[in-house]
Amino acid sequence: MTEKLYLNDSYMKECDATVKKITEKGLILDRTVFYASGGGQPGDSGEINFADRIFKVTDTVKDGEDVLHIVENVDGIAVGDRVRCKIDWDRRYAHMKYHGAIHLIDAVANMKPDYEGLITGSQIYDDRARVDFSMENFSQEVAQKIIDDTNRVIHENHEFKVKYIPGEEAVKIKNLARTEPGRELIKRLETVRIVEIVGVDQQADGGTHVKNSSEIGSIVLQKIENKGKRNKRMYFVLE
Repeated sequence: MTEKLYLNDSYMKECDATVKKITEKGLILDRTVFYASGGGQPGDSGEINFADRIFKVTDTVKDGEDVLHIVENVDGIAVGDRVRCKIDWDRRYAHMKYHGAIHLIDAVANMKPDYEGLITGSQIYDDRARVDFSMENFSQEVAQKIIDDTNRVIHENHEFKVKYIPGEEAVKIKNLARTEPGRELIKRLETVRIVEIVGVDQQADGGTHVKNSSEIGSIVLQKIENKGKRNKRMYFVLE
């Protein structure tokens, strides 16, 4: 199993590691700072350095319990080699801010019974993000109200914390997972990673996040889309 250093320190940009396995797609290491794509957050890019070689990492994905670093070629590197990993920090930090914004939008939407909806999915891009809602009465005005309320919470400077709790305890906490797949996953885990926005919300989550909501900036609504009777979509950017 690859040791995923980003789970406990989202700000760690570099690390040393040992090549554990080589595949036709890339490298599996014993430890990594590269986030493997999941939960709507893209995998990290960057580089792996060995001797005088630079292996450009174009994407990072899960391979069972391991993390696969996708590179163009693996020539000149072998199992057991010691390497230096370095993520594209600017890209990762943008993802962290968008991920935090999505968590807060989700929290605000769940605080407001008049919204009568739940977030069903999300996707982070390098320069924007989208959130999908199950909500019948959705409009530009409703979307803007959610954004305005979320921005107020952001500017209250709430701390983000990571903690771990037993799975048997996690299943008893209401709304710790907001989707059915998430609730089913918690039932299978011995230990659940929790991202807590102090004073606001907590959710089971495996992504990377900022330390404080003040780092996120302000959310600006781009557009909304109607995907069906209850399926609605919101796009936003950060400023």
